[in-house]
Amino acid sequence: MKNLNLISVFFLLFPLLLLAQGSEQGTVKDSVVDKPQRPAFESSYIIEMPTDVLNSKNTLEVQMGHRFGLVDGGSNDLLGIWAPSNIRIGFSYGLHERLTIGYGTTKFDRLQDFNWKVGIFRQTRSDRMPVNVTYFGNFTIDARGKDNFLVEQHRYSFFHQLIVSRRFNSKLSLQAAGSVSHYNFVPERMPNDVVALSLGGRYKISPQTSILVDYTQPFVHYLEGSSTAYDPLTGFIDPEPGFSLGVEFRTSSHAFQLFISSYQGIVPQKNVIFNRNDFFSGDFVIGFNITRLYNF
Repeated sequence: MKNLNLISVFFLLFPLLLLAQGSEQGTVKDSVVDKPQRPAFESSYIIEMPTDVLNSKNTLEVQMGHRFGLVDGGSNDLLGIWAPSNIRIGFSYGLHERLTIGYGTTKFDRLQDFNWKVGIFRQTRSDRMPVNVTYFGNFTIDARGKDNFLVEQHRYSFFHQLIVSRRFNSKLSLQAAGSVSHYNFVPERMPNDVVALSLGGRYKISPQTSILVDYTQPFVHYLEGSSTAYDPLTGFIDPEPGFSLGVEFRTSSHAFQLFISSYQGIVPQKNVIFNRNDFFSGDFVIGFNITRLYNF
């Protein structure tokens, strides 16, 4: 609970810190050209979190995400490498400098996600606009067999996120984001909508290498006065916060991220609502993300 309060306070103060930073730099000489600042991040994701990065117009990004099994999930699984792993292959395309659309398919639950990202405000080099504001959303279909669902609508889930980010300098970038995850079908007493707050950052230690960190805190209000949600098949499913720590290697056309994370779902709403891994109790997986850009 103490960590939750700290996260909430930081999230509330984050926009004020950014605006204060912008005010301090408001005395920049008038000769500074007021054009967009470089993106705060160098990849479309900070491990698990979408970032402010959008594809340039007519640019195709191919994405590969891989999550091995839990590091301590078995006695003979080689740190989760031999355990069942989750994989997502995705594609995103820049229709406009401020609009990217995409599609991805994920191994676990055969999830098919259709996603979009919109650049609302862009940070400027003069700091007249001190932050980036970006909207990310998706519509996801569970493509498992019909016997897994009572009605067709139970297959559907949605995710909406508003991202506020800032590039402080060539090394440090931070972002905060609020999201709503929605499932049409959830376990008994579980709400269909879950709000979450996320924090993420990047610090460059060399021109091509950065340290990445992200944290997501879900806020769940259970139905019928219950303090927990209960599924007779799986037991209690209180979602655990997500935490990831990794390193990114970047070139002009591709990025490789290697990390440890408490998330194995890859699709955002799956992680926010159904994550049961507690990173600080040793429940984490080894994973990697690879992206490759193709310009047309």
